[in-house]
Amino acid sequence: MNSARNSFSELFELAPHGPDVYVGIGPQYPWGGLYGGQIVAQALRAATMTVDDELAVHSIRAYFIRRGDHKEPVRYEVDRIRNGRSFATRRVVARQAIGAILNAESSFQRPEESPVVQTVEMPSVPSPDGLEQDSWSDHFSRAFVPADAVTDSRDGLGRSTAWFKVNHDIGDPDDESMQLLHRCWLAYISDDLPTDAVIRAVPEFESDDFFAASLDHTIWFHGPVHADRWHLYDMTCHHFTGGRGVSIGHVFDRHGGHVATIAQEVLVRRSRG
Repeated sequence: MNSARNSFSELFELAPHGPDVYVGIGPQYPWGGLYGGQIVAQALRAATMTVDDELAVHSIRAYFIRRGDHKEPVRYEVDRIRNGRSFATRRVVARQAIGAILNAESSFQRPEESPVVQTVEMPSVPSPDGLEQDSWSDHFSRAFVPADAVTDSRDGLGRSTAWFKVNHDIGDPDDESMQLLHRCWLAYISDDLPTDAVIRAVPEFESDDFFAASLDHTIWFHGPVHADRWHLYDMTCHHFTGGRGVSIGHVFDRHGGHVATIAQEVLVRRSRG
């Protein structure tokens, strides 16, 4: 249990390595190499280390450039694009020996009073407690919702819906520094489901004979995240062309609150040879 806990806490740990430069590491994943969600989450944390504490991240847009190598650390170089009275913008380039592996831009906002209008509703689906749970990581639980159990409609095809929950206590989400970690965990998990929606939408990829990779990934945070409690991720594919599929989806807390929106472009090809 201690080794698992240490591995959990190290996922987003970054060591300073000069002005606005941080270094992180990542384990090898079952498919080899690094997991894109971890690189996005570490880039988000690196950006946050260079803004005022009272600013909260509200969006991140990341481009995956090369596959990461788990055998070497990742260097995160932060560029302070803008410091405004209400907003701050940061660019982060993640590098390894081969060159840049990710480019991300994050935007932060000071707290601002505003009406809250939620126009997207959580679908009526079975609770995670009654569903079969599986995951490729010890760090989070995943429970897919059967397609026939999702009765409402949503734009797009290949709908993929699943509950996710981090398996460790992250910390008080009302604490600003802890809320950052909750959002980092949402970013980490959010790279898992978009490809499923694209695969389900394109019949020729129904077999396992394909190659898939994330091309770019965007998250908009709408409210506080409590990632160590169940959240529902609901994704659909909105277009596929040139081997590229666009997945768009929403993240809801268990009470139906719309906490985030996700968009990802995924490359899917037939396996060579």
